[in-house]
Parts: sequence; C-alpha cells; structure tokens
Amino acid sequence: MRKYLVIVATVFCLHAIKAQETSMTLSMQEAIDHAIKNSYDNKAALKDIESAKQQKWETTTIGLPQISGNLNYTNNLKRQFPGVDFDQDGVVDFNAKHSVTTGIKLDQLIFDGSYLVGLQSAKTFLKISQQAKEKTELLTREAVINAYGNVLVSEKSIEILENNKKILDKNLNDAKKIFENGLNEEEDVEQLEITLGNIENQLNSVRRLKDIAYQMLNITLGNDINTKLILTDSLDSLTQTNIDLNLMTQDFNLNNHIDYKIAQNDREAKRLLMRYEQSQSLPKLKAFVNYNYIANSETFTFLQSGQQWIGTSVLGVSLDIPIFSSFKRRAKTQKARIDLDIADLRLKETTEKLSLQAKRAKSDYQLSIDSYQTSQKNLNLAERIEKKQRIKFFEGLSTSFDLTQAQNQLYSQQQSFIQSMLDVIAKKAALENALNIPLK
Repeated sequence: MRKYLVIVATVFCLHAIKAQETSMTLSMQEAIDHAIKNSYDNKAALKDIESAKQQKWETTTIGLPQISGNLNYTNNLKRQFPGVDFDQDGVVDFNAKHSVTTGIKLDQLIFDGSYLVGLQSAKTFLKISQQAKEKTELLTREAVINAYGNVLVSEKSIEILENNKKILDKNLNDAKKIFENGLNEEEDVEQLEITLGNIENQLNSVRRLKDIAYQMLNITLGNDINTKLILTDSLDSLTQTNIDLNLMTQDFNLNNHIDYKIAQNDREAKRLLMRYEQSQSLPKLKAFVNYNYIANSETFTFLQSGQQWIGTSVLGVSLDIPIFSSFKRRAKTQKARIDLDIADLRLKETTEKLSLQAKRAKSDYQLSIDSYQTSQKNLNLAERIEKKQRIKFFEGLSTSFDLTQAQNQLYSQQQSFIQSMLDVIAKKAALENALNIPLK
C-alpha cells in the first residue's frame, strides 16, 4: 500500500511540474522582456550577429599567413623511359617505379587593395547585423503589445457579450410570460429571439478568436502555441497607463533613429563595393615558401628507416598585374557607382519618410486618445438609452423595434469602446517606434 501511495504521489508531482512548465503568468512588460530573449526573430538576429563576426574573422585571415601540407604518391605503371638504369641509392632515380613527395607551403599576402576594402566591408556588415538586431527588438516590442492587446480585447468582448446575453435571456423570458398573458404581441418575443441569436453567434465567434489570439501571442513570445498564458494586465489599466501626452512634445532625433542608421550603413556598404571594384585594377603581391622531401624507389620502402629522402626548398614572390579585361572591370565599377547613387537617393528618401512618419504617428496617437474619450462618453449614453427603452418596453410605452434599435446602438458602442482602448495601446507603441524610443 505504501509503495502504491509513493507511485501515485510521484505521478502527481510530475504532472504538477509539467503543468508549471507549460503555463506562464505575464504582465505586458514581462511579455516584452520574454519575447526579446526568446522570440524566433530575435534568436535569428543573434545568429546573424554571430555569423557576421565569423565572416569578419574569415575576411581577416585572408591577409594572415596560410600554411598547407601535401603528400603525393606515384606508381609508374608504365614508365616513360623503360631502358634507363636506376641508381642503387635512389638519389637520381626520377624514373623509379615508386615515388613520394611530401612538403609544407607558407603563403603570405603582401598587398591586395581588395583585401583592405574587404576588412572595412566585414566591419560594416557586422554593424548592419547589430543594427538589425536593435530594429528587430523594437518591432518585437510593438508586435507583443499588439498581440497582448488582442488577447485582452477578446477577453473583454467575451465579458461584455456574456453580460448582454444574460440580460437578453431575462428580457426574453419576461417577454414570453407577458405574451402568454396576452399583454404583448408575438412579434416582440421574436424580435428578442433574433437579437439573442445574434449575440450568441458573436459570443461563439469571439471565443474561437480568443483561442487564436492566445496562440498568436505565444508565437510572438517564442513559446509553444499551446502554452497556457495568464495575463495580469487588464485592457482598462493598460489604456490608462498608455495615455502619455508627453510623447506629443518629444522631439524627433533623426541621427539616432535606427532606420536612418541602417540606411546610412547600406549607403556605406555600396560605397565599399565601389571601392572594391576599383581595387581590382591594382596589382596583387604575394610571397611563398615551399619545403619538400622527395623519395624514389623500385619497391615500396618509404616506411623503412633506410629510405633516402631529398630535401628541396623554394622562396618566391608573385606579382599579378591586371592589364586589360575588355572593359569588364570598368563596367562593374560603373554599376557599383550607380548602386551608390541609388543608396544616396534611398538615404534622402528615408530622411523624409522618417520625419513624416513621426508626425503621422503623433497625429494617430492623439486621435486614438480623442476617440477613446469620445467612445467612453458615447457608451455611457448608449447604456442609459438602452436601459430607458427596456423599462419603457416592459411598461408597454415603446415597441420592440425601439428596444432593438437601442440595443444594437449599445452593442455597437461597446465594440467601438473596446477598439478605442486597443487603438490607444497600439498607436502608442507605433509612436514609440516612430520616435525610436529605446526599450526599457
């Protein structure tokens, strides 16, 4: 019995641990921090930086000493000089049946203009990768805010729709009783049934969308899509904390904007590419040192201690001078120059776009705050109107059409209010990116 209890307790603990591993409790800021470390895009951006570092080192090693070894074995199955007598000590038997050559070679680049440009390009590429990581983090913040907000919107919508359904259920039951007593028309009951049916359809739809919203948030966070999430921030509290009018007066700094830096580095990469093509017209100077051992034998005796080996060494310098390429180098240089001109245009375009984007983001954010405040007022009015019409309907002072119109107006204002709260949160995130506000 005791053994059975131990097994049951162990299984229970394992299930509890597994449940803890597959569930997370997150505030909005905690979700952002988690995504910065674990989202797929950010992990890929880190890999890109590591790749750029390795590429930089790969480029650097081109100008460092290169050492290689070789071992060649030859078996003269059919000799070129079959009548030649062979020296017994194996020193001059170039026509021997077996021959082995082994050696080591040192190559050193002395001057290559393209190598110097390549080093600069590798540094620029690393900088581009690091800036891409910074840009990815900013986009991740905005994506998490939107995904987190969508989940809260679905939760809030379900809460409102369930409350609407509860009220409609009561209204329909009361209307049926009144109809059974002959105090109203069947049309009044049917109209409420239609309204209730629409609410139930909306509720089922939002419940399905909620599941999708949670899965999308998990993907944004870099989680398994079935990870259970418990969100600690509410839509109402986030809306209030995201109303920050100080952002409207914050100056736009172009030089510190990540998109401008990326455009500048793209322009620098195009400039270096042009320099690289120009450097192809310069001479290339290399030095090398070879040291080889050669052995010949009529039988395979190369592993024996008595085998004689002849040592040779060579020191040399190689100069490669480009003379004429049928204007190929000229065409490639001109193409690189055109690409640089295009990069200059894109840099200027980016400057104008970023400035306009900041102005538009401020305008959109201000509009979202105004819409939220207006929607809040409209919702309060719609709730009062619907309540009055409901009282009048059951007192026989208004028709079912008047009640339905008031209810539909209320439901519309409820959705507008929810959407206005999400807009405040989303537009603030967009403004923070437009102003290039760093992560907290």
